[in-house]
Amino acid sequence: MSKTKADSELNQIPLFDSHGKKIDTVELDKNIFNGNINKVLLYQSVTMYRANQRRGTAATKTRGDVRGGGKKPWRQKGTGRARFGSTRNPVWRSGGIAFGPHPRDFRYSMPKKMKRSAFISSLNAKLKSRKILALEEESIDKPKTRDFAKRFKRINIKKERVLLLAEKIDKNLYLASRNIKNLTLKKINEATALDVLSNEHIVMTKKVAEYLNKKVTQ
Repeated sequence: MSKTKADSELNQIPLFDSHGKKIDTVELDKNIFNGNINKVLLYQSVTMYRANQRRGTAATKTRGDVRGGGKKPWRQKGTGRARFGSTRNPVWRSGGIAFGPHPRDFRYSMPKKMKRSAFISSLNAKLKSRKILALEEESIDKPKTRDFAKRFKRINIKKERVLLLAEKIDKNLYLASRNIKNLTLKKINEATALDVLSNEHIVMTKKVAEYLNKKVTQ
């Protein structure tokens, strides 16, 4: 009976004020945020995002790129040795590299529906482990990092990696959060499944929760 009750409350996340006091709960769409996780889709999504982060700048020189080697080391026949046309052959010391890496683009993409489903699965994974919470909507008048960091300490988030999802990022919010260790600030429409899975806790505002309910049902 208790398990059924816990499952029914899975889509409800706690809402805290700036003093770290729980004041209410925010409800996400129970038809979407129900704890179902597509692990295969998550794997495909994370692999894609990590591949897109690769610079692809590794390079080696082939025999045509290595300086020198223009003269044939010895005549073709009659020496008893193997024939060679250049000292920059890959089997020679200081020669070129055969089949070595060359600059390339590792980026590829997935359909938008698959990306969205992977993002929802990542949030469901955090919901199941009770790692998502909401903060009361408050404007930041001054970009004070110390005051902004206190909000997370009051809700017992100190050393863990935190992803803060905001509907929009103004100058004060950016300046107040950029020097907080282990805190990543992202706009909700730019966040990915990799962002969610790379952090221990997910913190969002009430407006972000409303955005999620509206966006995923479209």
